Amino acid sequence: MTTQSKLVTITPKAIEKVKEFIDSEEEKKQDGLRVYVAGGGCSGFSYGLSLENEQADDDNIINTDGIKLYIDSASAQYLKGSEIDYIEDVMSAGFKINNPNTSSSCACGSSHAF
Repeated sequence: MTTQSKLVTITPKAIEKVKEFIDSEEEKKQDGLRVYVAGGGCSGFSYGLSLENEQADDDNIINTDGIKLYIDSASAQYLKGSEIDYIEDVMSAGFKINNPNTSSSCACGSSHAF
């Protein structure tokens, strides 16, 4: 496990939403958000997010304003310098990862080529 502070940042709005989701979990006591990159998006890779409370041996842990971001070492190489935000507008609401490392993306907005 490595503790990182600059690997990924998260906006105050995204932190607020993660805390809301954690608070709404009745059975499990989650303390953070797992952020990962997975294969299989239409541009090659896609992002994944899930509530988490257990770290893996190869996780990078980022403590931010009362929550933890869990990022496995394989995903960390693709996510370095990214910002996690939460966007709400008339059409939709959800988390958005602004990644300076992507070379292209598809129309769905959640799949990227690195």
